[in-house]
Amino acid sequence: MLRRGQEAQPEDEVTPDEEIKDPFVLEFLNLRDEYSEADLEDALIRQLEQFLLELGGDFAYVGRQRRLRIGNEWYRLDLLFFHRRLRCLVVIDLKLGKFTHADAGQMHLYLNYAREHWTKPGENPPVGLILCTHKDEAVARYALEGLPNAVLTSEYRLALPDEQTLAAELQRERRELERRAKRGADR
Repeated sequence: MLRRGQEAQPEDEVTPDEEIKDPFVLEFLNLRDEYSEADLEDALIRQLEQFLLELGGDFAYVGRQRRLRIGNEWYRLDLLFFHRRLRCLVVIDLKLGKFTHADAGQMHLYLNYAREHWTKPGENPPVGLILCTHKDEAVARYALEGLPNAVLTSEYRLALPDEQTLAAELQRERRELERRAKRGADR
């Protein structure tokens, strides 16, 4: 039984959706009302240990502002990590505003390049994470659904919400979980 328990089972496999949370709370960055993507990135690098703790376990920092040349164009991706448990690169693109469909296309480009040029033998395909201040679930769904690359969007917040907002969110999540449980029981 112990030997069998040590062998990986198909149900043990984790997905990027399970490993990457949403939203991220980045209040430890101490950013104020107006800041740029460069300010956000600089603050994250200065506070890398706290950022890694907020990301969750098994993330390893690889680099920032990684340059890539595609055709005659140069691009820079904001942050690059490796996730040990998923066994893949995680490309992070930082956005100051809301998520747009164009962000999905940009990330798809980065992931195709990363898969071809940076992925090592035995690693899984890279995963993209777009960190933005706001995402419309419908826009995210239509922009990301069906892509051959795994691209996730997560909101980030520079401060925890007030108590009333937090209580309302907990109630909304509870209702959603109860709805899913009821739907599963009906099947």
